[in-house]
Amino acid sequence: MTKKQKRLLTRILLGFVCFIVGIALEHLVPGALGLWLSRGLLFGSWLLCGLEIAKKAFGSIGHGQIFDENFLMTVATVGAFLLGDFTEGAAVMLFFQVGELFQSVAVERSRKSVASLMDLRPDVALVLRNGEAVECDPEEVQVGDRIQVLPGQRIPVDGVVLSGCSSVDTAKITGESVPRDVGPGDPILSGCINITGILTIEAQSEYASSTVARILELMESATEGKSKTESLITRFARVYTPCVVFGALALALIPPIFDGWQFLKWVTRALNFLVVSCPCALVISVPLSFFGGMGATSKAGMIAKGGIALEHLAKAKTAVFDKTGTLTTGTFTVTSVDTKTMEKEKLLALVAGAESASTHPIARAIVSAAGNGAQKVEDLKEIPGRGIYALVDGHKVLAGNALLMEENGFTPTSASVGGTAVYAAVDGVYAGSIHLSDTLKPDAAQVLRQLHDLGVQETIMLTGDREEAAQSVAKELGLTKWFSGLLPQDKVEKVHSLIDGTSPVIFVGDGVNDAPVLALADVGVAMGGIGSDAAVEAADLVLLNDDLKGLPRAIAIARKTMAVAHQNIVFALGVKFAVLLLSVLGYASMWLAIFADVGVAVLAILNAARAGR
Repeated sequence: MTKKQKRLLTRILLGFVCFIVGIALEHLVPGALGLWLSRGLLFGSWLLCGLEIAKKAFGSIGHGQIFDENFLMTVATVGAFLLGDFTEGAAVMLFFQVGELFQSVAVERSRKSVASLMDLRPDVALVLRNGEAVECDPEEVQVGDRIQVLPGQRIPVDGVVLSGCSSVDTAKITGESVPRDVGPGDPILSGCINITGILTIEAQSEYASSTVARILELMESATEGKSKTESLITRFARVYTPCVVFGALALALIPPIFDGWQFLKWVTRALNFLVVSCPCALVISVPLSFFGGMGATSKAGMIAKGGIALEHLAKAKTAVFDKTGTLTTGTFTVTSVDTKTMEKEKLLALVAGAESASTHPIARAIVSAAGNGAQKVEDLKEIPGRGIYALVDGHKVLAGNALLMEENGFTPTSASVGGTAVYAAVDGVYAGSIHLSDTLKPDAAQVLRQLHDLGVQETIMLTGDREEAAQSVAKELGLTKWFSGLLPQDKVEKVHSLIDGTSPVIFVGDGVNDAPVLALADVGVAMGGIGSDAAVEAADLVLLNDDLKGLPRAIAIARKTMAVAHQNIVFALGVKFAVLLLSVLGYASMWLAIFADVGVAVLAILNAARAGR
C-alpha cells in the first residue's frame, strides 16, 4: 500500500470504530444522553471519512465541475443528517470510502503491472577505461565502449558479449521466464539482468537508441489511446450525473404536491436516489479493465499502445502478414544458379559485387555464397523497389526482380523452383537468375491455425516475391489469400482496400518499409526485437520477443478484456437502474442504496482485476 492508501485505511478503521460505538451507545445509554453521544460519534465517523470528500466537492464547484461523485455523496449525507438519519448519513461516507480504498488499491496494482517495465532503466554503467571499471550514467556510453556487467546488474545498452559466460534474465524484455545463457559473440539487450557470471560487452548502440529506451518511451505513451468503450463511458458519466441530480431534485419537490405535501418521505427517497446514482462503478472499473489487459500483454512480452489497440484486436476478423522476417526467418541461402550465357560461379560473383553494399537479407546471402569472387565495384546505383545497377569488374550488371528486367527490355526466365529469384542482365544481355530459399518460422503454421480457431476469418500474405515463391509459402502455412510481386506502396494500397469499416484489420510486419502499412492498419503489429524504429513507432502492438505466438495470445487477452469491461457495464447499469426505480417507488432503503453504489463498485473492480490475469 502507498502512504496515501494507509492513511485512508486508518481513517476508515477509526471511522468504523466510531460508527459501531455510536450505534451501540444509542441502545446502551438511555434517554437523551445516549442519543446525543450516539449522534456525536456518528458525526465523528462522518468527519473522519467524509470531510475530505466534502472539501473535494466544494473544490470542484470552485472549478466549475459541480456534478461529480463527491458532490452526490456530500449532498446525500448532509441531507440524511438534516432529516435526523445519522446512522445512514455516516454509513454512506464510511462505505463510500471503503469503495474508494478498493478502487485505489486496484488501480495501483493495475498500474504496477503495466509500469513494471518502467523499472528497466539501468542505474549505472561500468565502462572499462585504461583497464579500470569507471561508473557513469548509461546515457554517457558511446558505441564501441567496453562495459563490465556484474551479477545482479542490468545491461545498460545493447551490445555483444566479448568475454565471460552467464545466465541472463530477459523476462521484462521478451516475456520469457527461463533465463538465457550467453557467452562470447552472443548479442545482448539492454534492460536484461545479469544473473551469474561477470560479463564484458561491447556497446552496439547509445542508450537513447537502445532496446530499453525504446520500450520505456512506448510504455510512457501506452495509456494515451483510449478505447471507444472508455470514451463512451466518460461521455455518459458527464451527462448521466447532472441528469440524476436534477432527477433527485424533481423527485423531492414535485411528487409531494400530489401526495399531501409529504416532503419528508420524498426527500428521503431523493437522497437514496442520489446515493444509488453515483457512477463510480462505471467510471473506474471500465478503464481498470483495460489497464489489466495492458498489464497482461506486458507480462507476455508485448506492449499494447492503449485501450483502442485492445478493442480493435478483440474485434479483428482479418490478419495481414508481411512475409520476410515475419512469417519467415529472413535468413536466405542460395539454392541454385540458372544461366546459359556464362559460368554459374561468374554470374554469382558479378551479382554479389552489385549487391555488396546492400544490407538486405537476400543481398547478404548472395554475397556470402559468392565468397571473394567479385573484386572491383563502381558506379553503383540502387533502383528502389526494383533492384540495383553496378559496374563490376568492368561488366555492367543489372540485378533485381522481374519488373526491373521487363522495364529494361529483358524477358526473365528461370527454372520452375520454389523460393525467391534474383534476375540478372550483364552487358546488355539477359544472363539468368539466382534462386534463394527463406526458412519458414517454426511456429508460423501453428499461429495461423490458432488465429483461425479464434475466429480470424482471413489470413493474407503480402510479399514482393514472385508468384511461385509466394504460392509455395501460402499453401504450406494454410493462408487464405496471398499477393505477390508487391512494392511498398502496393502493400499500402492492398491494406487500404481491405479496410471497409466492418471489422478492424491487423497488419503484422517488421521492416522500415512496413511502417506506412502499420500506421494505416487498424492494428499494426511490429516485431519489436528485429523491427526498425519506424516500424515500432507506427505499430499499435509491439511483440518484443519477435515471437508470432504473441499475436493469438494478444487477441485472447483483448477479448477477455472487452468481455470483462462489458460485464461491468451491464452489471453496474442493471443494478443501478433497478435500485433507482425501487428508490422512486419507496422500496429501497439507504442501506440498499449504499450497496447499489459501493457494493456494485467493489464487485465491478474485483471483476476488472480478472483482465490482468
